[in-house]
Amino acid sequence: MADIESARKAFERYDINGDGTISAVEYKSVMAQLGDPYVTETVAQAVINSHDSDGDGKLTFDEFWASQNKG
Repeated sequence: MADIESARKAFERYDINGDGTISAVEYKSVMAQLGDPYVTETVAQAVINSHDSDGDGKLTFDEFWASQNKG
């Protein structure tokens, strides 16, 4: 199980514009910063969609936290 404070910091790193959600563009950008330039926006959206419980195409912190705690 992930630590909620660490998860909050990670979420905030991905939430570049601070709107409380992670979009595919934000995910792709952060992955490139972390050294993975091969994540396309399409791939980023697929990753988000796999954890997007409300179907809005973005990850909220609750969805992000839930994805960290799947086991």
